[in-house]
Amino acid sequence: LPGARDRLEGLARTLRAAGATEVPVAYGDFTAASGTHAMQWLLRHAPGLDAVFAASDLMAAGAIQALRRAGRRVPADVAVIGFDDAPVARRTVPALTTVRQPVEELAMVATRLLLAGTTGIDPVLPTELVIRESA
Repeated sequence: LPGARDRLEGLARTLRAAGATEVPVAYGDFTAASGTHAMQWLLRHAPGLDAVFAASDLMAAGAIQALRRAGRRVPADVAVIGFDDAPVARRTVPALTTVRQPVEELAMVATRLLLAGTTGIDPVLPTELVIRESA
């Protein structure tokens, strides 16, 4: 999905700018189950990791479950950040730090582009870091 690709590219660009070049990546499908499986893979391949960025809040919630089952504490052992600021972000324990995107504005822009028959435009809308207890 373009959104997943954009989130991964943005993360990789930011990490490279900070000097981190070799960062393990596990893939999922934006569901909690895939976040759990991805986190299990990461724990096997990078057991010393201390932070996780998930491409969706549901995947981050699944990652938190996998970390808890592995005996890792969030955020004391591993910080977890999601993306979307979905309702699940406030219900995870601990509450999930996440990146909020303006979903309503995104829907309006998409509708306008669709109704106008516009193609080839990929608007970028502002995001905001919402700091809660998981990071």
